[in-house]
Amino acid sequence: MGFRYLDRVASAESIQQFLDLADLALGAGQSAHNVFALSHRLRESRPMQLCRTRLQRDPASWEWVEQRRPCGPYDIEALKAMPKGSLGHTYGTVMATLGYDINFFPKPEFFNNLETDADYINYRVFATHDIHHILTGFSLDNFGELGVISLSVAQYSHPGLAFTDLIGLLMSWLRTDTPITDLESEQEQARTTAYVFRMISRGLEMGLAAQPLFPVRWEERMEQNLVELRAELGIEPVLEGISSWHSDEALAAGLAA
Repeated sequence: MGFRYLDRVASAESIQQFLDLADLALGAGQSAHNVFALSHRLRESRPMQLCRTRLQRDPASWEWVEQRRPCGPYDIEALKAMPKGSLGHTYGTVMATLGYDINFFPKPEFFNNLETDADYINYRVFATHDIHHILTGFSLDNFGELGVISLSVAQYSHPGLAFTDLIGLLMSWLRTDTPITDLESEQEQARTTAYVFRMISRGLEMGLAAQPLFPVRWEERMEQNLVELRAELGIEPVLEGISSWHSDEALAAGLAA
């Protein structure tokens, strides 16, 4: 019958591989290191080959990969001292107010000392991830995470983040039992498939509309006005609702101080 091809796709080996990766993705809510490990596991996969091919077609992006340029570490106090409204001041202030480690991403040793192109790609993706949060306006919690992840998926098909999107959508589908229109609070709505799909779609659309972000020399842009930088890069940020860090009163107060 027509579904016979599923015997090849859904082999015992394939199912076990999927379950192993899903276990890592599901643990991402407790520790970001699960996502790092997930991406590390996928470094020799076909999806990583696709990611590598897409980046290779952009000379500026591929230059970063070939030269294995280091990222960070970032000095949070130096960033906070930059002009108000700049990328650096916003980045440093948001991270400090939330109590997040600005250098949370693994060192090169975790990624095989950047021996392969895939290792470097994983390293740079996570070293710049929180900068993408600041740039896009997507909140740095579960409400906005799939949005900013999807931006990287749209731009260069990063496999670890793409798999995280898929698992996020699957798990929301499994737990959704009420139409989103029947839920009053945004927090309740955020648990539905409709909300998750909306965040993924918004991130994908933002990534497709924006200039390539992988090759941006963020260290040279930290003193640039964030609004102007967003306009230059073609980013229409999320500015309202629980999916935006702009709606966080503590962050607004910190940035205004």
